Amino acid sequence: MLSLLSRSCHCRTRTRDTLLHIRSFSFTYPTWGKHDKKSTIRIPSKKAAAAKARRKAVIAAAEDAKAEKMTLAKAISVLQAVEVASPKNTYELFIKTEIKSGIAVPKGRVNLPREAKPSSEEKILVFAEGRQAEEARKAGAHIIGGTELVDGIVNGRVQATTILCTPALIKAITPKLGRILGPLGLMPSERRGTVTDDIAGYLQRIQGTSEWRADKAGNIRTPIALLHFPVEDVVQNIRHFLASVKKVTGNTRDAEARRMKGSGPRPVTTISKVMLSSTQGPGIRISDF
Repeated sequence: MLSLLSRSCHCRTRTRDTLLHIRSFSFTYPTWGKHDKKSTIRIPSKKAAAAKARRKAVIAAAEDAKAEKMTLAKAISVLQAVEVASPKNTYELFIKTEIKSGIAVPKGRVNLPREAKPSSEEKILVFAEGRQAEEARKAGAHIIGGTELVDGIVNGRVQATTILCTPALIKAITPKLGRILGPLGLMPSERRGTVTDDIAGYLQRIQGTSEWRADKAGNIRTPIALLHFPVEDVVQNIRHFLASVKKVTGNTRDAEARRMKGSGPRPVTTISKVMLSSTQGPGIRISDF
């Protein structure tokens, strides 16, 4: 009897141990092998990166060559035919510039032979003191002062569409305003003529002109003429505006001549695309810009 009981208990214990053994779980941490040469990330050399960039440029040029383009005169006639019932509609000019990192967006002023829109109201700020501040006030500047204006510009309380500065104050305002006004194309610059002792003369020169400016991607859009303008007036407006853009971006022959004379290197911003459209018409690529 005792032997039977002991055998029964032994069987039960054995069965329980078997079940526990079957249900047991194990966990092992993954082992990470050493990186071999095949698994490492390869960083292309400068030569390889340059070759890849050239291949991409060739492909992009080939695709651009396939795009349908028209001469300026042909594009104007097509848009006039589309807008024949809407003579008060507007032509819009689009210019694509290839701005590079660290280069300010293109910005300039132009006086079109025949304005297509009322000129927007400007607000001119001048950093000047003493006699030059008084001259700026008489010439029509809206905001005039010295370094006390810097904090207002940084905080956004003081805003302007054009900012001029005398050479005596440019070093004092640059440390705080360069990083803010530079990307906006508003920082006074000797190259652009906005750092000058002749504040009154500059303000007289810009009277009757309108400002154009590219966006952060380098795109310039502007109404350029009305549909009821004669073709000659439309062409003249477009050529006049393009000349202003080419001068600012360094794409004119006179700019190249100045570089040859040793006046210092000036970056050239490529104009990759020019399009003409209308209010209800399509955008047409221009071939002869």
